[in-house]
Amino acid sequence: QVQLVESGGGLVQPGGSLRLSCAAPGSIRSINDMGWDRQAPGEARDLVARITSSGGTNYADSVKGRFTISRDNAKNTVYLEMSSLKPEDTGVYFCYADIPVRPGYTLRHWGKGTLVTVSS
Repeated sequence: QVQLVESGGGLVQPGGSLRLSCAAPGSIRSINDMGWDRQAPGEARDLVARITSSGGTNYADSVKGRFTISRDNAKNTVYLEMSSLKPEDTGVYFCYADIPVRPGYTLRHWGKGTLVTVSS
């Protein structure tokens, strides 16, 4: 199992901003999609944003215009810039990385999650 290391969570007031980071080991030579899921208290885990190896992005409707996902392929790192945060953005944010195992087959690896709390 590849260990993904997340950082950047914390407590922020409504309207504030946070930046999450997630790094895969530098020994990984290739990563396909990377992304972030969110699990709000008492709810299922849902996709927040994803980014392909070439930079294509997708966002959940609830975060469009407020969140920006990016990646640094040289550092095997994905970022999530979150602004205009709302209380409903509260949850544990999990990053993932789809790593090729063999031609045509990838395995999704997950971080342990970082808690984001939006509250006054």
